[in-house]
Amino acid sequence: MAILKVAQDQVSRRGAIEEHFFQSRTIVLTGEITHQLAQRVTEHMLALAETSDDPINMIISSPGGHVESGDMVHDMIKFIRPRVRTIGSGWVASAGALIFVGADIKDRYCLPNTRFLLHQPSGGIGGSASDMEIQANQIWHMRSRFETLFARATGQTEARIKADTKRDFWLNTEAALSYGLVGRVVASVTELL
Repeated sequence: MAILKVAQDQVSRRGAIEEHFFQSRTIVLTGEITHQLAQRVTEHMLALAETSDDPINMIISSPGGHVESGDMVHDMIKFIRPRVRTIGSGWVASAGALIFVGADIKDRYCLPNTRFLLHQPSGGIGGSASDMEIQANQIWHMRSRFETLFARATGQTEARIKADTKRDFWLNTEAALSYGLVGRVVASVTELL
């Protein structure tokens, strides 16, 4: 009986926390980018967009994950009417960086100790020779799309993005700011514009 009571209390607290985030128009996106996470974040954005046109704050700390799930959140940031301010914290890597640059440069913030990782997409290739060729082509197209997307988001050339992401490309806050990945480094919520 005590275990059931503890579980109920945890669910109640989690519900109260979720409600507080909703009221404050804040979304916390942490961990691996999966289709479940993308669905939750997208539903939250759409619900917030229905309640008000006030800005939405999205705090991101992610090692990356499923690219198409990242695309879903990235595109939804641009799709809804309210401004979305992305705020990097901890690390913003791979598909997490894809989501981060969904916001306009003026709405891309990070905390002082955030690190960013950009790299070319990767994936496991297997199956028949024909299927492996198709998969390799898809990864090639995805890489080209990334280069275009990150070039537009940062002001860098596609050739520069391609060269920089041949290997893991790490940026601290100062480097991310000068690269055009981040619009502003902030230490407090009061610094959000």
